[in-house]
Amino acid sequence: MISPIGLLLFDMEGVLSHYDRAVRVARLAAITGAPPDAIRHAIWGSGLEARADAGELSPDDYLTALGDLLNCRVTRDDWLASRHASITPNDAALALAARAGERHRIAVLTNNSSLVTDHLGYLNPPVARLFGADVFPSAAFDAVKPAARTYLGCVACLGAQPDATLFIDDTDANVAGAIDAGLHGYRFTDADALGDELRRRGLI
Repeated sequence: MISPIGLLLFDMEGVLSHYDRAVRVARLAAITGAPPDAIRHAIWGSGLEARADAGELSPDDYLTALGDLLNCRVTRDDWLASRHASITPNDAALALAARAGERHRIAVLTNNSSLVTDHLGYLNPPVARLFGADVFPSAAFDAVKPAARTYLGCVACLGAQPDATLFIDDTDANVAGAIDAGLHGYRFTDADALGDELRRRGLI
């Protein structure tokens, strides 16, 4: 089968790596002395992380606001240490992406601020090595998945066409958003199933 797909666009956390919020919270609590419940509220309950991911806050403004919510100073190094602890690469999924990249363009679109992508070599070295500069945070497009502008902005940056792009994500809503935006979509469950899908499409 000849596939019409020219670009494979991967989500990062939940596909190319595993993400553990509890570990992130525990590490930041150990660094700052702030209670874990306060950290969970500050990052997610307050909407702060979502605002940063949507490009509403610069990295420095985000860190300042996080410190204000926790009544302590949170440095970039503090944040990076906790974020690094939360990430475990998914070697099997990365191997499939590398195989697909032998014949097709591959890239990453992740719901994150530029704090993640600017420091990807430290936070997630295998993804940084494999994808290079083609790792895009949602904040770059002033919206988060599943908003259409997030996918379409990323595809445009890559010089690709939506209908020639396969988007791979572990979240139903994000896959549906990609399809609504005119991309092909696939819901990731595990590397074995992804391998079957890529072979079915003739992408590996």
